[in-house]
Amino acid sequence: MRTMYQVDLNSDIGESFGAYKIGQDEQVLDYITSANIACGYHAGDHNVMYKTVKMAVEKGVGLGAHPGLPDLIGFGRRPMQVDPEDVYHFVIYQIGALQAFARVHKASLNHVKPHGALFNMASKDRELAQAIARAVYDVNPNLILFGLAGGELVKAGKEIGLKVAQEVFADRTYQPDGTLTPRTQPNAMIHDADEAVSRVIRMVKEGKVEAVDGSDIAIQADTICVHGDEPSALLFVQKLREELQQNGINIKKVGTTGA
Repeated sequence: MRTMYQVDLNSDIGESFGAYKIGQDEQVLDYITSANIACGYHAGDHNVMYKTVKMAVEKGVGLGAHPGLPDLIGFGRRPMQVDPEDVYHFVIYQIGALQAFARVHKASLNHVKPHGALFNMASKDRELAQAIARAVYDVNPNLILFGLAGGELVKAGKEIGLKVAQEVFADRTYQPDGTLTPRTQPNAMIHDADEAVSRVIRMVKEGKVEAVDGSDIAIQADTICVHGDEPSALLFVQKLREELQQNGINIKKVGTTGA
């Protein structure tokens, strides 16, 4: 009997701000199944949020809130000293903002995925992970929480009763403990598209990825992230989608099943 493989393809979008344009959101939306939309703290603004939600709804892409640290100048990628209660409050605030735009467009949010440093911090810090999971649950317990595969955020989501999606990264390298290599290190990113695609296929089919030290680590791939702010994002997501389908992997929005 043939094994059926299915995965979600997501991208962080809506990260333009005022006069500053980031990414190729309209084109990327043609190839992904879930959109993580910036909520104004690390990127995005009210105009960008409205436009991005509208485009995602028109293209049938799942809507996700992408809450980040309050750090526009650092694009939310700089770790900050934050209190779990503060995190709980600002995650609620950001989900609520995007939820309002979704309602205007007669749509509903499907998931929440923390951004950047907040995502990485919550992957390791149990208290921060619990604060985020509780915020998502208290806003809407039907939302799906995206977290780093095997990380604390996934565990916290499961414990509180949320559906979770374990996320893997196409263009990032992994440490032996399953965490992402910090962007401050020279080997954090994978720039070879063929290498990135082959790694993703292995993660989906074999449940394994090679860490930077050469060891194999177990990993569950429910959803794959492609960073929308990278210059090559559009070409890469096109190639990734095509290769996944050629390898018998169905691409479906998280929470849906079937061929």
